[in-house]
Amino acid sequence: MSETTASLRRKIGGAEDLQSVVRTMKAMAAASIEQYEKSVRALTDYNRTVELGLVACFRSSGTLSFLAKGQKAAATGKIAAVVFGSDQGLVGQFNDVVADYAIKTLATLPAQTEIWAVGERVHTRLTEAGLLLRGLFMVPNSVKAITPLIGQILVESVTPSHQGENLELYLFHNRPTSGAIYTPVSQRLLPLDEKWRRQLAERPWPTARLPEVIGQEIATLQALLREYLFVSIFRACAESLASENASRLAAMQRADKNIDELLGELKRNFHSLRQGGIDEELFDVISGFEALRGGKSL
Repeated sequence: MSETTASLRRKIGGAEDLQSVVRTMKAMAAASIEQYEKSVRALTDYNRTVELGLVACFRSSGTLSFLAKGQKAAATGKIAAVVFGSDQGLVGQFNDVVADYAIKTLATLPAQTEIWAVGERVHTRLTEAGLLLRGLFMVPNSVKAITPLIGQILVESVTPSHQGENLELYLFHNRPTSGAIYTPVSQRLLPLDEKWRRQLAERPWPTARLPEVIGQEIATLQALLREYLFVSIFRACAESLASENASRLAAMQRADKNIDELLGELKRNFHSLRQGGIDEELFDVISGFEALRGGKSL
């Protein structure tokens, strides 16, 4: 036989060690999914507060004229996009899916888009497609690291719009749907969508007392819009990270199943080989006993 019990023992030990690593990674991926999903749920109440503030502002004629002016000017401004991917492997087609979706969508826009990529792998994929990459951000490894990332994104991609450049801003990321399944989505954050603005303005106020904006309406609106951008980008990043870890969890589950099957086969071969060796030793003992007994009878 080409295999020996010693070599099979080594293979079994190696497979068991690998399975231990895979199961640890499964647990880490599952824990990561939970923390990112919790962060998205935690934003719900805060997002509702921001939207109520925008409702109050949108019912003011002064802010409406400000928004209309910004939308008209944005037609001649620049287009920017942020694409969320991953830095690590074991995520299957995660980066290819969101990159292909972004490439297809950006091709329909009227002007060349400046792109910021979150993650080295999606950055490489977009560069190979010939798109204009302006920057690369590292993927955050925890919920706490998302906020500093948003600050970097806003500084590099949005701040120039306050310096004489009008801006259209798009987000591209994977959104979890069910289990390990995710789908690529996009969102245009700037300029503000007219349909979205009207829906907010027409939303019923939750109490009998109607809101009133006190002080400078435009300054209040700008502050609320900054919070709207923060919440939107935070949600996109957290959903992308949840999708990434769901994809990694699915990969680890497949690997765990394959290792289980391999271990089963190795153990069957080991027991078969060991039983064959025992049978061979018993046969030698019986043969020797028969030879000795035959010699005595002579």
